[in-house]
Amino acid sequence: MQTAINIYQIFTRLFANQNETNKEFGTIQENGCSKFNDITPKALKELKKMGATHIWYTGVIRHASCSNYSKYGLTTDNPFVVKGRAGSPYAIKDYFDVDPDLATNVKTRMKEFEDLIERTHKADLKCIMDFVPNHVSREYHSDNIPDGGISLGSYDDTKSAFSPNNNFYYVVDEELHLPNDIDFPYVEGAPTYYEYPAKVTGNDVFSSYPSRNDWYETIKLNYGVDYQDCWRTHFEQIPDTWIRMLEILTFWAKKNVDGFRCDMAEMVPVQFWSWVIPQIKKINPEIIFIAEIYNPDAYENYLNVGHFDYLYDKVGLYDTMRMIVEGRGNAKFITDYWRRTERVQGKMLRFLENHDEQRIASRFFADNANKGRAAMMLLAMLNPGPLMIYFGQEIGEKGMDKEGFSGVDGRTTIFDYWSLTEFNKWVNGGKFDGALLSPEQKDLREYYSQLLNFRLQHEAIQNGLFYDLMWKNCDERIDSKIFAFLRYTENEKLLFVLNFDFEQTVTLRLSIGDHAFETMNCPLEGTLVLKEVFDSDFEDTYEMSEVLEKGVPLSVLPNSALVFSLEWK
Repeated sequence: MQTAINIYQIFTRLFANQNETNKEFGTIQENGCSKFNDITPKALKELKKMGATHIWYTGVIRHASCSNYSKYGLTTDNPFVVKGRAGSPYAIKDYFDVDPDLATNVKTRMKEFEDLIERTHKADLKCIMDFVPNHVSREYHSDNIPDGGISLGSYDDTKSAFSPNNNFYYVVDEELHLPNDIDFPYVEGAPTYYEYPAKVTGNDVFSSYPSRNDWYETIKLNYGVDYQDCWRTHFEQIPDTWIRMLEILTFWAKKNVDGFRCDMAEMVPVQFWSWVIPQIKKINPEIIFIAEIYNPDAYENYLNVGHFDYLYDKVGLYDTMRMIVEGRGNAKFITDYWRRTERVQGKMLRFLENHDEQRIASRFFADNANKGRAAMMLLAMLNPGPLMIYFGQEIGEKGMDKEGFSGVDGRTTIFDYWSLTEFNKWVNGGKFDGALLSPEQKDLREYYSQLLNFRLQHEAIQNGLFYDLMWKNCDERIDSKIFAFLRYTENEKLLFVLNFDFEQTVTLRLSIGDHAFETMNCPLEGTLVLKEVFDSDFEDTYEMSEVLEKGVPLSVLPNSALVFSLEWK
């Protein structure tokens, strides 16, 4: 029996930073930084209580940064190839190390992360971390490489644009020209960055002139695909990069992490994943692999050939629900969505926020965190796949600060040292009791807790089948704002009726129909008992003859859902 997966994503650098100086482009000394040790047993206990099953610790692996740790024997980075003072967590500097920013004692930083993994497990939670396979920082250099390891690029033929044995791609005989329209204070006085020959930029820019909108701070890894020769593959022998990546995944799997969220997984050939994931699962058969992927045509390939456990549901349900929340979409779109992806529904990871996306409460999205309630109900209950929320989502973080490199964009910065003033009201100096939250914030957090725990308590959500009721309820007056469906097993039948209108209560007679009852192997006679099971215990009874003829009379409040269990007398 499958257990529901509820992922709570923590951006580790920001999670419990109580220093609220929040100076734009501030240094780590000025603005502070959260540490591994700040994620205490109490914090984990509260997240477990809220309904989390997995914690995704984002930004753990050491990445390029403007902070100087040379006194600890760590190489520094040129700020011209670092985005923000803190740097992007996806510009990896050393695959075999953790970010020294996150350590209370830099010398024991790996032990502090290992202790966090142990604390996570003691709290009956599982630990997910990033794996970034497509690109590394411009100045990648492993100071912590295990004995006998080979540093990426050490044996590259830099006179060849492509070679199956190279770890990088090159723009032969050309110097790298960084964007010249970037003017941020953290580069003042820094030496000019020089790279010759230019390496290809991480987002497949085969030019020596990446733009400011490119991932100019990263370089693309070579998995044996010659993109400039019609994507010709060279897999006759295992490419060297494959072997290096296996070493990296093995290194972390042996530290007892429970899963990898694989950054931009579809930019790496599926043949690599087909080769590497089974080898890592020999170390830990229960370890999970999640692919960040945005091409629906590739979903089944990355699941069936690539052996991924779960895929991002961004180009699909996220985009659909965002349109509906913003008032640009119709509830009918949900039916269109699941029909297109029916074969992979149980493998899709659903979310309405993460580190890449804008906050629901930002003015770029809904401008009100509560407007995500009905949408999150749908994401949580539609199918058995994992659900993810981003730290601060549950109390309505807005992501509207002007932090530095990130700027005011509706996202919580991943490039800067910062402190989340509103989220700190839950952290409350390390008490993690939420005592400082407003009544509205407490109410929203309780809603998320109900949502996550409901998924854990009901087998129809964890393992049940899905039945869309909208084909029986095609009234133009209601079906642009209403979506109704069933989730069911042999032992449990649940009915969900959601209203995505933010202002109007919708009154309707919901038609369920004999086909739905027959599909669930339910009687077509007797008395049907509808009992609310989400935030109420109200129940009502209906004769089945009336239900089949006239439907069930319901009134659904704005931006809310009715959730019923179905039983018979």
